[in-house]
Amino acid sequence: MKKIFLLYLSIAAHAVFAQVEQVNVFLGSSGDHGQLSPAASSAFHQLSIVPLTNPTTHTGYEFLAKEIRGFTHNRMEGVGCQGAGGVLLIQPYLGSGEQIPVLHKNAENAGPGFYEVGTKEGISAQIVSFQDYGREVFRFPAGAKGFYIDLSHTFNNAFVDNHFEKQGDRLVGAVRAKTTCHVGTYTIYYAIEVTLAADWRIEGNKVWITLPEDTKEAALNIAFSAVDSLSALARLERNMPTSYGDLKKATQQDWNQWLGAIQVQGDPELTKLFYSLFYRAIQSPYRISEIDGRYRATDGQIRQSKTPRLHGWAVWDNYKTQLPLLELAYPAFYQQVASSLSDLYRYGKHDFAGPFEPANSVRTEHAAVVLLDAQRKGYDAHLKAIRDSLIRDTARFDFAKPDKALEAAYDMWAMDQLFEGKDPVYKQRAQSYKAVWDKEFKDLSKRDVDRMSARNMYQGTIRQYRWNVPFDVQGLVDLAGGQQEFTEQLDDFYDNYYFNRANEPDLQSFTLYNATTTPWRYQEWVHRLALDTVVQYYFNDNSRGIGAHIDRIYKNEPKAFVRTMDDDAGAMSGWWVLSAIGLHQPLIGEPIYYLSVPFFETIRLENNGKPFHIKRTGGATDRYIQQILLNGKDLGRLWISRKEIAKGGTLEIKTSKEPTKYGIDQPWIATYSDSHE
Repeated sequence: MKKIFLLYLSIAAHAVFAQVEQVNVFLGSSGDHGQLSPAASSAFHQLSIVPLTNPTTHTGYEFLAKEIRGFTHNRMEGVGCQGAGGVLLIQPYLGSGEQIPVLHKNAENAGPGFYEVGTKEGISAQIVSFQDYGREVFRFPAGAKGFYIDLSHTFNNAFVDNHFEKQGDRLVGAVRAKTTCHVGTYTIYYAIEVTLAADWRIEGNKVWITLPEDTKEAALNIAFSAVDSLSALARLERNMPTSYGDLKKATQQDWNQWLGAIQVQGDPELTKLFYSLFYRAIQSPYRISEIDGRYRATDGQIRQSKTPRLHGWAVWDNYKTQLPLLELAYPAFYQQVASSLSDLYRYGKHDFAGPFEPANSVRTEHAAVVLLDAQRKGYDAHLKAIRDSLIRDTARFDFAKPDKALEAAYDMWAMDQLFEGKDPVYKQRAQSYKAVWDKEFKDLSKRDVDRMSARNMYQGTIRQYRWNVPFDVQGLVDLAGGQQEFTEQLDDFYDNYYFNRANEPDLQSFTLYNATTTPWRYQEWVHRLALDTVVQYYFNDNSRGIGAHIDRIYKNEPKAFVRTMDDDAGAMSGWWVLSAIGLHQPLIGEPIYYLSVPFFETIRLENNGKPFHIKRTGGATDRYIQQILLNGKDLGRLWISRKEIAKGGTLEIKTSKEPTKYGIDQPWIATYSDSHE
């Protein structure tokens, strides 16, 4: 049997445990509670295969639905705008094919890399996905049967066009569809082979394939490429000689390698939740380059690179959590992320998406912040090559709305740091947030401060957006009236549940407690938000609900999150994973992490071959820090640098049942003074 090579995997070799057995791929797959699916997929690859149910959610699949209308082959997990993806619908059928009957699922099983389902009609499917190659094995009862393929199918009416040709028992072509929110267009090149096909009927983008009546089992093989159809065909031919069983072993081994980059030991149920959410956080961005280094850039042209390229961005959503998590977990891999983001400035960067996207994508605002963060963590952001494009991009920064003005000021701060203070305009524009904050956010007595999207803001309130100045927290403290007043305002915000955990605008606001007189409340709120029942009043339909959602936000079940809360390409899952290991980066662009009590007794970060261990000493329910030891020596503070983590070693966190003043005299507070820092 042909040997499977784990191509593309660039993380350091390490001991592999059975992390895949801990993953619940059905988490978030029911209702409007995460917009996730149990699709067969590989880490950082576009191909993902799962039934299209009736009714659907944003990913085309609803856990509670019984009707199956076919199987689709890509999706961008956890995004809004009624979902994205769903190309190439394939439906096995019984009968003549004149009418394609709906199937009814009666049993299903799934895990990382595979999905299996049985139906009341007697058709069953075993599906595996391995690095943009999929094998779908269908078993049929006796009688007439076949496959129906709709090459024009997409979610949310996003289909643009499809061009293909039949080559024997294969369909080879390219499908174009609108990106998430219909803003741009992406292309997937594909090759499909149907074994045992007896007859073909093609009408436009609809294909009927008749199988011999005595067929008990038939396989459908599919491969994707972001470069061209020949590459998709080559991937198909490389993998077809491999059995379903060996493909399943290979994809499970692949997932174990990725998931094993962080190893946790402790409460069994929390361990399952950890790996289920970690799994969600490493779906995208997607590998778009081929083995030989070719890839399509956002100008539509084929380029060449020694470093693999990725695409499929949701930077506005996940730059605070998922991307920092990827860097901590996969430092050897993260150069690919940095180089790929840098490429956007070279070949065509759009705030959302453009006409030649090589993969489905959402948005790229704050890419400069991410590149600054990468540079300060030791990665090459290729600044010389993109300098002019970075500068041109600032013309799109939007200062017209209160929320956008704060975000644009953050971007200008990043530009000031990237260009080392050589252009005073960036500092001036960054510090313009102060006037906006004084005018729009200081006064909380106005009637609209609790209204979602007041003053034309995006999915947030005045109370929620007012904290969004991570690059100058000391300046924010001063604007609020000093540390005591700032502390009281933050207490009011959290104690009265004004936060919105269903979206990102105030996602990191709890880190601001480290700039207050009560930094221990940060440690408290990490646990409350991640593990406890939470009162949630705000939802992503731009409403402040009449009644609160009172429940845990993160649950290991199909209805996992708050109603209307999208996972946003791993943003929300990534937040929980970082909380679980006790590390949050309060300012993307500065490699400093605030520390809290981890949820596990021991944690191991593989850390590029220099393992970093985090150890919790104390009661299992303790939430507060008594003392922190780094390699046996008292750290004396509640934060740690990326350089300290990169050296490897052991961080021991001794816990307390009650709040303590440990580290209060050595705070790290982001400050953006008049002189260049």
